[in-house]
Amino acid sequence: MQTWVAMCFVATAGKGKSGGVRTLLAYRAGNKAFFVYGFAKNARANIKDDELEGLKKLAKELLAYTDRALARAIESGALIEVENDG
Repeated sequence: MQTWVAMCFVATAGKGKSGGVRTLLAYRAGNKAFFVYGFAKNARANIKDDELEGLKKLAKELLAYTDRALARAIESGALIEVENDG
């Protein structure tokens, strides 16, 4: 199963097109998704190739977590769970 690092663009109210933020997700279809990085579009244009490689390694590690390891990481505060209410 392939691991993805996906870039998502998020608009922020009242800031216009250049005032949005970019978020990077570690994602595997049918599995979990992790927010791994975010930055304002006006702060930097993109991430560097070496940063992307590091994020891909992090994505592979995070997506390999068992449910038990993930629960421990959340309990210890190493990870923060974001729940979908809708």
